[in-house]
Amino acid sequence: MNKRVLLGMSGGIDSSVAAILLLQQGYEVIGVTFRFLTPEQTYTAEQKAVSLAKKLGIKHFIYDAQHTFTENIIDYFATEYIKGRTPFPCTRCNQKMKWPLLFDLAKQHQCQYVATGHYANIDCTTDYPHITQATDPDKDQSFFLWPLLNMPMERILLPLGHLTKQQVIQIAKENGFQTHTQQKESTGICFCKGDYRDFLKTWTESKNISITSGKFTDENGKFMAQHKGYPYFTIGQRRGFGTQFNQALYVKEIHPEQNEVVLAPHTSLFKTSFYIDNLIFPHTHMAEHPKLWVKIRYRKQSTPCQLQLLNNNTAQILLSEPLDAIAPGQTAVFHIENKVIGGGFIVK
Repeated sequence: MNKRVLLGMSGGIDSSVAAILLLQQGYEVIGVTFRFLTPEQTYTAEQKAVSLAKKLGIKHFIYDAQHTFTENIIDYFATEYIKGRTPFPCTRCNQKMKWPLLFDLAKQHQCQYVATGHYANIDCTTDYPHITQATDPDKDQSFFLWPLLNMPMERILLPLGHLTKQQVIQIAKENGFQTHTQQKESTGICFCKGDYRDFLKTWTESKNISITSGKFTDENGKFMAQHKGYPYFTIGQRRGFGTQFNQALYVKEIHPEQNEVVLAPHTSLFKTSFYIDNLIFPHTHMAEHPKLWVKIRYRKQSTPCQLQLLNNNTAQILLSEPLDAIAPGQTAVFHIENKVIGGGFIVK
C-alpha cells in the first residue's frame, strides 16, 4: 500500500510534530509550504519549514499560490464587508485553498494521503464519515474543518487530534525541537493584522471603491447619527460608533443599498431561525436527528436545532432557543455530540 503522505507545513510546532508522528508510523512524508502572501511576508515561515524538513530528513517544497489566494480569500474577505456581511476567511481557506491544493499536489506527487497539524479527528468507521472534536478542547479546530466532509476523508490524516498541546510540546522537545516550542503561536487572520477596517480602507482605495458616510437608524428607520460607512460595522457590534447614545445599543442590521446601520437594544438581536447556503451536509437523514446542535461562533456554546433542507445547498435552521447576533457571512456548524456532520454560511 502507498504510505506516502503530503503534509502541509507552516514552519510551526504543530505541523512539525505531525511530521514526526507520521514518520514514526511508517509514512513517507513530503512537506509542502503554501506561499499565500508576498515572499517578503512569508519568508520567515518558509525558512523555518525548510529548516524543519531538513532536520527531519524529508522532502519539502514551497508552492506559490499567492494569486489564487488573493482572488479567493483576500478579495472575498473585503467584498463580503462591501456586501454588508461578516466574512469567515479561515473556513473559506480550508474550503477553497488549503485542502483542495493539498489533494491536487498529492496527486502530482503520487501521495495516497494528505495531512496537516490541525487539532481534530477524522472517523470513517461509521456509515456516516465525520469529523470529531479534538481531545484538547482548548485547541479543537473541528469548527473550521466542516468543508472536509465534501472531500475524500479516508485519505486525510490528522496526527494531533488525540493529543493535548502539552503532549505536542513534549514530543517536540523529545525529538530535539526545543527552540520551536518557544515560538509564539499565530492567531487571527494571516493577511490582516490589527484592525480589519485599516485593511479594508487600503483595499478599497486600491480598487477605486469609495466608502462614504451614512446614517445610523433605530428599528423604525428614524435617523440617529452619522457613521463613516457601513462596511466598518458588523452584526452584534456595540462599540466604535463614534457617537455617544443614552443607552447601550448594538448593530442589528446592515443595509448596504441605503448605507444604513440599524442600532437596537441587545434584546432585539435574538432570533429563533436563520438561513444558510453553501451547505455541506452529506448524510441528509441526520437532519432530523433529535440531538442535532448548531454552533455559530467558534467560542460560543452550541444550541439544539432542526435543519430543514430547502434544496441541495440551502436550508432553514430552527433553534430551540434564541441566539443573538446571527451574522450573515459567518458559518454555522452542525454536530451530534462531538461529531461534526455539516456546515454552511449564514445568509440571513
